[in-house]
Amino acid sequence: MPSNADLIKANRAKNDEFYTQYNDIQAEINAYIEYNPNVFKDKTILCPCDDPNWSNFTKFFAQNFTRFGLKKIISTSYAPMSKEAKYGRQTAIEEENIEKPKNKKDYTHGKIYILDHDTNKDNKIDVNDLEDNYIEDAKNPDGDFRSEFVTKLRDEADIIITNPPFSLFREFLNWIMQANKKFLIIGNMNAITYKEVFPLIKDNKIWLGVVNGAKEYLTPEGEKKKMGNTCWFTNIEHGRRHEPLPLMTMKENLSHSKHKIIREKGYQKYDNYDAIEVPFSDAIPSDYDGIMGVPISFLDKYSPEQFEILGDNRYHDGDENANDINYVNGKCTYRRILIRRIKQ
Repeated sequence: MPSNADLIKANRAKNDEFYTQYNDIQAEINAYIEYNPNVFKDKTILCPCDDPNWSNFTKFFAQNFTRFGLKKIISTSYAPMSKEAKYGRQTAIEEENIEKPKNKKDYTHGKIYILDHDTNKDNKIDVNDLEDNYIEDAKNPDGDFRSEFVTKLRDEADIIITNPPFSLFREFLNWIMQANKKFLIIGNMNAITYKEVFPLIKDNKIWLGVVNGAKEYLTPEGEKKKMGNTCWFTNIEHGRRHEPLPLMTMKENLSHSKHKIIREKGYQKYDNYDAIEVPFSDAIPSDYDGIMGVPISFLDKYSPEQFEILGDNRYHDGDENANDINYVNGKCTYRRILIRRIKQ
């Protein structure tokens, strides 16, 4: 019988496995193609933490191989045994519903899928040309992205695109940044506030993608689960990033904002820091030159030509009172990003 610790790990595994729908991938990728039609031309794309039997990333790029002018697609999947070792055994009920692998390697080895030519000789390159093989690596054949085998694939690739396990987001992003690769990955919006992530956003080394917010993901059981706080993280340029956010002046907001708290209480200042609290992105005044604390969701609309990111209200760079810049009239506010308008 599995222990409580095993059950907790198994539950965490379930919460880590969500598969992105084909249409959501298409909507996001099309925005980059519209901005730069050659963004993927002659590029090798790596989709780690991916399995075409479940995931749509490899399928999408395989179906658009010729259209995008790709050089190669590489996809790696994770061995079921390694998931069990990491998260614990499934419950007895779950074990009964698992189809036992006929080949032991299906359980112990990850797989690698490669697409770079027309394998079935039908005069087109698509998902039907995907070739799969077991990862034959003496040290670590399970397909973990941190293994030497997959890390070499990372170094070969030009762009990394996938939906990594949310619990490993920090480590996965660092793994990408170590190799200085272009990437497009999905994460929880709260990852914006991670100490490993926020400095990269602040310095415009990474930014949010295009189609963020509520989405329906597929679970391993084939069900759909809606999640409202996920977003794309990337360092690939797209046009939305350079569109200024349309805003009203402070006077206009105080009179006509759709938010009652702005009309009635105006813009309040933090207790111990010279900045105003702006609880809604659409209430940012277009003519205020000082520092403003805005919601983390603002980054979905952030243009580096319009605003400068200074820090956030809990880890503001160089400020000795950093952990206290989140109180208004003695009341703690939500996490805020500190910004300042760029004067034209």
